[in-house]
Amino acid sequence: MTPLFSVLTPVYEPPLAVLRETIQSVRDQTFMDWELILVDDNSPSDHVRSVLREAAASDGRIRVVERAVNGGIVAASNDAVAAGAGAFFALLDHDDLLTASALEVMARAIAQHDDADYLYSDEDKIDSTGTYSDVFRKPDWSPERLRHQMYTCHLSVLRASVVREVGGFHEGFEGSQDHDIVLRVSERARRIVHVPEVLYHWRILPGSAAVAVGEKPYAWEAGRRAVQAHLERLGIGATVDLGPRPGMYRVRRLVDYTTPVSLIIPTRGASGSVWGERRCFVVETVRSALAKTQMTGVEIVVVYDEAATPRATLDELARLCGDRYVSVPFSREFNFSEKCNLGFLASTGEVVVLLNDDVEVISDGWLEELVAPIIQEADVGMTGARLHFSDMTLQHAGHRYGERSWSHAFLGEVNDEEVDFGALALNREVSGATAACAAIRRDVFEEVGGLTEELPGNFNDIDLSLKITRAGYRILWMAHSALFHFESRSRERIVHQWEIDAIIRRWGEPDRDPYVPNS
Repeated sequence: MTPLFSVLTPVYEPPLAVLRETIQSVRDQTFMDWELILVDDNSPSDHVRSVLREAAASDGRIRVVERAVNGGIVAASNDAVAAGAGAFFALLDHDDLLTASALEVMARAIAQHDDADYLYSDEDKIDSTGTYSDVFRKPDWSPERLRHQMYTCHLSVLRASVVREVGGFHEGFEGSQDHDIVLRVSERARRIVHVPEVLYHWRILPGSAAVAVGEKPYAWEAGRRAVQAHLERLGIGATVDLGPRPGMYRVRRLVDYTTPVSLIIPTRGASGSVWGERRCFVVETVRSALAKTQMTGVEIVVVYDEAATPRATLDELARLCGDRYVSVPFSREFNFSEKCNLGFLASTGEVVVLLNDDVEVISDGWLEELVAPIIQEADVGMTGARLHFSDMTLQHAGHRYGERSWSHAFLGEVNDEEVDFGALALNREVSGATAACAAIRRDVFEEVGGLTEELPGNFNDIDLSLKITRAGYRILWMAHSALFHFESRSRERIVHQWEIDAIIRRWGEPDRDPYVPNS
């Protein structure tokens, strides 16, 4: 049995030609089981109502509600909800377009996932000449990103019963009413489905958020309040600020500064030149890590090669760390995984942070950013940091597992806010994180068996990430925990074919990354 879709369209004084095109895009659907609910919010122009009445007269599936007074987008949307008879609500703005197959594709997705309570598609933009641009290939369901950006946006399809359960659209969130209701529906949804096809054309008009998100500053403040309310309902202690660009938000989770945290740093005490100056890498790693955090329960676990690490380096580390210092000697052939596992066994922290010895912390509060989600949210098993090369280009913004390869997403990028619709300015779910800087809750590390020692040099962090996600945990990339990574300065990177064969044997070749479809 196919579902009935109620297409909900609040209307207020759109250009008449544009309104007709919007209505026609619904009438052109290849899927026939729909109704279009057009709610006129007391438009000043009688011509608008004339167009709506003509549409209703021409097609019995089109229904018009005429409001006696102007109540705003939320009131008009709730009138549409009240009038809708469908099992699912599809949200369509009065000046945008559905692709002809939009409802058919959504119906197929619902047939495949009969417990889906919210579905969303990819989108693009259309200008006055009919030219399409700005295709947004969205990530699969990413609750962390939704807290930082209304990325799901168009086309959104919501189960009608759940919309009514959460009380419909809420007053006070005008301009971000869709973000607010999606957040509330997501808190109850049994399943959320991303349909990776462009099903919606967002029209570029003067005054529209499609042309410039700054056109409606009131909307982004409403979105900030919607995210704040969402976090409070979930019991997540955090403050929400406006982000670097309109439409983006900055979630700052609260953290207990006394949380026991163990930094596990494998090293051989190598030295090298950075920015023209000679340094001992591990010493500067520890120095910057301690200087850039206010957390008081930090211990430093250094797993050092006995044969290679200079005694002066160990003495300097002991001096820097004081009673927070734990040293673990290692005398076998290089095995990064084994060194990390030994460090874990010697550690006591509730959270462990795997940290390369060739990093330098950039951002104040780097550790707080990594630790807070792990402590507050039981389903977050791992967090990763933003890593830069010495020239400030990106080295790591999460892993990407797709197209038969494993890689760093956005490798070498520079412009944070413009790339992939703001992905580099926002916390978000990722498929994996590099062990050059990754925080993991202690019980999760134990549950998945730590790092796989059969992968001594390469792919061990990919394997760890896959084990963590397979166990049902989310992995977050934290955009505001930033470090330099002087990769390959302390050890030459060589990838052996047997390592590639081993990771394929364990996990197969990756097809499509759920979170980074664009890179």
